[in-house]
Amino acid sequence: MTRGPTLPAHRLPHLPTPLDVFNAAPDDEAGELLLHCLHSLRWSRRIADHRPYPDVESLLAAADEAAYDLSPADLAEALAAECLPELPEDTYSAAHTALTAAHAAYEAKFGHVFVIHLGDMPPAESLDRVLEGIRSRLTNDPEEERVVAAEELRRLAGGRLAEKLRGAGNCATSPNAPAPGK
Repeated sequence: MTRGPTLPAHRLPHLPTPLDVFNAAPDDEAGELLLHCLHSLRWSRRIADHRPYPDVESLLAAADEAAYDLSPADLAEALAAECLPELPEDTYSAAHTALTAAHAAYEAKFGHVFVIHLGDMPPAESLDRVLEGIRSRLTNDPEEERVVAAEELRRLAGGRLAEKLRGAGNCATSPNAPAPGK
């Protein structure tokens, strides 16, 4: 069986990428997507206002840079929308209890949810990493922890944006993101 002629590479139709759609989206739609990923209105607006971006890496660099300018109130807003990473379904109840206790101690000391970027860590290792992170970061003073939490938040937001704008998913359903409407 023979195939018919194919178009040369230079004549293939251009299919819009998720970044193309983001760049061309109305301001309110772009802002909503960013808000789901970044959880800060000021942070989201700053990124949306600088569209179009030539590539995902440029957008991620802009989001990372803008994160360094977050005020304490902006950071608090972004942290308030975060939640702990989901644990694998087969995690023992004792582990849930340990995580709940560690998180309660963390939140009591610092006044916000514990955030940690787990990246591509296998789910089976995430509980140990989260518990280890909470325990080690409980030794930080509030200013040290604010810096660490802001860095983890930047990494989480960058991961969400990369996932969404490379076409792999939705910011609102990425790890550590709250369910839509929360």
